[in-house]
Amino acid sequence: MAGLLLTRPHDAARRFVALLPTTLTAGLTAGLQVIYAPLISVQPLGDDIPLHSGESVIFTSSNAVSAAAGVADCSARTAYCLGHRTCQQAAEAGWRAQICGKTADALVADLLQRRPCEPLMHLRGRHARGCIAERLSAAGLTCREQNIYHQPLLALTDEAKSALSASQDVIVPLFSPRTARQFADQCPAGARIHLIAMSEAVADPLKSLKYKDLRICSEPDAQSMAQLVHDVAVQLIRVESDKTAQ
Repeated sequence: MAGLLLTRPHDAARRFVALLPTTLTAGLTAGLQVIYAPLISVQPLGDDIPLHSGESVIFTSSNAVSAAAGVADCSARTAYCLGHRTCQQAAEAGWRAQICGKTADALVADLLQRRPCEPLMHLRGRHARGCIAERLSAAGLTCREQNIYHQPLLALTDEAKSALSASQDVIVPLFSPRTARQFADQCPAGARIHLIAMSEAVADPLKSLKYKDLRICSEPDAQSMAQLVHDVAVQLIRVESDKTAQ
């Protein structure tokens, strides 16, 4: 039986499983061993978020939306969001949410084109990429930032290590360069891994590993990742079925 190793926090991992095409989801229990092994956790810092009057916010992850749940007047503020999931969650939380692309570069380009008149605050995790506030400020917009959650790294679970050390194929979708590096540092030698990276930046830390194959999403979003997981899983399940039939 092939494995599907999910390294996102549990809630995000279960949402990702729900995105998988129905042709795969229906056969998950029969064809794949789903292993939840988060390599990162999300811990809100609990600090006050002192937004200025009229200030809009930038969210680059749904984790930031959750960590900003204590902002009382969010319904009066615009939230410029990276990605559909973040935008949807911000809207559900009461912000006036607007999507600004799927990558940090796209978000910066979008805001520079819009050139909002109000000051901006990027609410982010301690570990973030893209230097968004710095780039917007350098281009003439008023933008500051505040860290509102932390993302400590975690070790692979014993279940994950056991699956990776066995002679089974394991599909490993990875969503960020930081978790990709953590996985590369802990993956047992000889693992039969089929890696799927959200982007080239996520793929880079994985290239030192010996893998069966490495695929990179055509678009940096969960839907593209789910489709690639589906394609690899169907192929592995078909091969396993053919072996059984023989």
